[in-house]
Amino acid sequence: MRGSAHAFVAIGSVLSLFCCPALLFGEEVQIGNRLLRVAEGYEVSLVADATLAERPIAVSRDERGRLYVTDSGGMSERAEQQLEQKPHRIRRLEDTDGDGVYDRSTLFADRMMFPEGCLWYAGSLYVAAPPEIWKLTDDNDDGVADRREVWFDGKTLTGCGNDLHGPYLGLDGRLYWCKGAFAEQQHQLADGSLLKTQSSHIFRAHPDGTHIETVLTGGMDNPVNVAFLQNGERFLSCTFFQLPEAGRRDGLIHAIYGGVYGKKHSSIYAHPMTGDVMPVLSHQGAAAPCGLIAGSEQLFGGGHDQQLFACYFNLHKVVQHRLIPDGPTYRTEDTEFLACDHPDFHPTDVFEDADGSLLIVDTGGWYKVCCPTSQLAKPDVLGAIYRVRRRNSPAVSDALGLQLTWQNQSPQQLAARLVDERLFVQRRATEQLRLLADTAVPVLQKLLTEHPVAAVRRRAVWTLAGMTSTESAATAAAVALADSDASVRQAAAHTIGLFRHQNSLAALLKMAAGDEPGPARAALEAVGRLKNPAAVQPLLELAGDLPAGRTDAAGAPAEAAARIREHALIYALIEIGQPDLVRKGLASRIPTEQRAALTALDQMSGGGLQTVDVLTLLENPGEALRSTAIWIIGRHPDWGPSLRTYFAEKLNAAETLTAEQQTVFLGLLARLASAADIQTLLQEQLNPATRPAARRLALQALADTTLTATPAGWLDAVAALLPQASAAELPLLIAAAENLPQPKDGHTPLKQALSAIGAQSELSTELRLAAIDAAGGGLPLSETSFSLLCSSLQSDLPAEQRGLAARRLASASLTTAQIDTLIPLTRSVGPMELPKLLPAFEQHADEARGMLLLSALAESQGLRGLRADLIQTLLAKYPAAVQSAGQTLRKELNASIEEQTAVLEKTLQSLPPGDLRRGHEVFMSRKAACNSCHKLGYGGGMLGPDLTSIGKARNRRDLLEAILFPSASIVRGYEPVVIELEDGRVVGGIITGESAGEITLTVDAQKQLHLERSAIVQVLPSAVSPMPNGIAAILNPQELADLLTFLETGGR
Repeated sequence: MRGSAHAFVAIGSVLSLFCCPALLFGEEVQIGNRLLRVAEGYEVSLVADATLAERPIAVSRDERGRLYVTDSGGMSERAEQQLEQKPHRIRRLEDTDGDGVYDRSTLFADRMMFPEGCLWYAGSLYVAAPPEIWKLTDDNDDGVADRREVWFDGKTLTGCGNDLHGPYLGLDGRLYWCKGAFAEQQHQLADGSLLKTQSSHIFRAHPDGTHIETVLTGGMDNPVNVAFLQNGERFLSCTFFQLPEAGRRDGLIHAIYGGVYGKKHSSIYAHPMTGDVMPVLSHQGAAAPCGLIAGSEQLFGGGHDQQLFACYFNLHKVVQHRLIPDGPTYRTEDTEFLACDHPDFHPTDVFEDADGSLLIVDTGGWYKVCCPTSQLAKPDVLGAIYRVRRRNSPAVSDALGLQLTWQNQSPQQLAARLVDERLFVQRRATEQLRLLADTAVPVLQKLLTEHPVAAVRRRAVWTLAGMTSTESAATAAAVALADSDASVRQAAAHTIGLFRHQNSLAALLKMAAGDEPGPARAALEAVGRLKNPAAVQPLLELAGDLPAGRTDAAGAPAEAAARIREHALIYALIEIGQPDLVRKGLASRIPTEQRAALTALDQMSGGGLQTVDVLTLLENPGEALRSTAIWIIGRHPDWGPSLRTYFAEKLNAAETLTAEQQTVFLGLLARLASAADIQTLLQEQLNPATRPAARRLALQALADTTLTATPAGWLDAVAALLPQASAAELPLLIAAAENLPQPKDGHTPLKQALSAIGAQSELSTELRLAAIDAAGGGLPLSETSFSLLCSSLQSDLPAEQRGLAARRLASASLTTAQIDTLIPLTRSVGPMELPKLLPAFEQHADEARGMLLLSALAESQGLRGLRADLIQTLLAKYPAAVQSAGQTLRKELNASIEEQTAVLEKTLQSLPPGDLRRGHEVFMSRKAACNSCHKLGYGGGMLGPDLTSIGKARNRRDLLEAILFPSASIVRGYEPVVIELEDGRVVGGIITGESAGEITLTVDAQKQLHLERSAIVQVLPSAVSPMPNGIAAILNPQELADLLTFLETGGR
């Protein structure tokens, strides 16, 4: 069934500012309508087409060789609808003639919620179908699941279904799974504590569902797949590891125990941290990573056990990540392994088969929900399963071991099969040996001490690790801590940590101090899990031995290897939780030991760290300790009373502070502004009698706070200072007023003071506009202010200025004369500003003005920026005659999906060739103003998606659709919402931050709102993109073609 192959020659290479997989040199293979490129030396063939599984997602194989496939029903609606309808299924595929190609398909389970992953284990299929992991069992072997049991219930389901991925079988015999999506879950952990968390996590548990533990915490949106090296090291692929920037977004990480990773979502700060978020292993761009595996010793005949294979859904490829040791972690060399340029080729899973080949699952074109590049659902475009094997690789005889006898085997017979080269034979023997428990321990210990092959000894360690309740297994595994092979010692350290084997403390501390970096780090993790107070002093001494080097903003090592070594030390101290013993490290003269003690005391439960322990370090000459002190203090608004004296002294000496000291000081003040004592101190500076330097520092701090409610005294003080402000202080006062939330009914003195400044024509345009904007809506406009706002609508002015003017005109209380002036002005208003301006005309809505307005709108340059629903809302304010006359305009704007598609295809066909350099000029121009909302490289706005490498994830048609009809394809992570507040206000935007107490809503490219959760009635999704309609209308065909070319190439 394999198509003919011919040599493939790459025509060039691409250099970029960020790491990306090397281009694929190999062969092309045509299979159906898919042209697949596979790495040199490998061959690819079709093993299951859509007649067997229409839209395969994930696969797993049982011990008899049947392949279980989670198969989509083609529904790509929000998760809540999928849970209600359960349109998906599980199919069991069989190769009845043994030719390696599947030829029989049985419906194993129907009416499934979105089955995002599956695992065959111990006679049952475990399926992650959010919010649950199901255990499906076929009792009579007829190919149909007879029992459906909930193995785990996360009890949360968000719109994208990110809440759950997995499960994955660890080498240690535990089942692992991932939580995402930031909905709060509660779980009883193995140590008896109750975990309440919104963060992302890797969890693990015994196969019976007991002894749940967290392995990792993060702020990434969607932790997806977990894979395991043979030494026990874990790796995780995830989306939105960071906020998009410079082409970076998703990430592959080395999942270190206790680490906090991913972007800085507010939920992560409820968990112990050893510094700032942990480092990424490999940036993946907007890849939407799916399946991930680590190769065994048998993959492709050997030599691939230090490699990961990852599915990049959006980028239509499988990437090979070669792992290169880097101290206690790794770095990667990334290469395309299999790729396809077809836009509907979407790999979702990789699976190592029994013969050492690799199965790759292509789910087809059905998936749309929350996916940034599959915005057009194509359930009719079906998927397939492919096999990749090394060219001319020898056949593996009886790869599954079906010709072996498995019933009533002795421990010795089963242990002998751990020596077998066949992967599935090893796995089946491991599973049966674990069931024998204590009776199998002696023979496994004999393997550990006598077998000459390290891989066999390592398999014996992992077999013991899965005997979850056997003390003798822990004792036997401890022997391997002294093994001659580093990977065996590393596996043993992981195992001893799982067992919490107290008798191994001395051996673990010896490893931590003197072993190779990988085993030493694993030993530190195990020491922490023992929770033995005797380990505290040795750990502090080890911290003192850490080399000094470059540090990050939190005082932690900047290099990944050093950061991970230090993390393991500090996290072990946190887990042991002996503050009196750890406190001795504060008296050390060794900075690295002091930092470890400081961080551990701050982060452990009951650590008792006090302000006095940290304040003096703010002046420490060592960068690491000084940065650590800043990081710790900034997380402690509860220290307000004891910090007040320190900050008061600094304010009194404001004139003498260096620029660096001012930056640190202001950052701390802004972060601690929720403390009542700090609020009082700041307010004391806001009066004319205070020294100007101190007052300016206080105003800068007010401009940087993120409070959801402002102390009334601050608003009073700013209002009083504005009329008498000096030229130096006026911008600071306006910036403070802009940033501080006002009460429900506003703050009249402040609004009036700002409005008066906006009317002063002798001031700069920038200051006047800032004052008018800070004053907010509902106020009348002086003629000078009105004139300024009208003139600011001109198309050659910056987009930020035009948008501010439209927004403030729309919210002001205008006179009839001002409305009459504004109506004809709409003819020259652009498509990005006209929708914002429209609410202004809900005032003085009589018939004559309504008819004039309709005429002006019909001729407006910005007409294509309007939507039919906006016109309908406006018309409702006018008499019936205007409403009737306005229907023509409303219908003109209400294009159907078919009409939009026709416009899209016509435009696509008629555009001239584009030019990259001219496209860059369009992107940066005031006319298009793309960079005001979108990042490109390290510059630009944050409201919209990062466009640095958008051409890798979206084709030309997708990009044009996003420009012409932005609401047709809203990128995941930028979904707009409408929030109804208790005071009756309704605000719209994108949620860009959340904490237990507030939501941060980005309204537009210039404005953010910090909303108290207690003041929110409801949050509803919006179908309207914040990107304005009609951008294409202000560009001529050549400019549009140039912009598309620039976006397609990413500026390369």
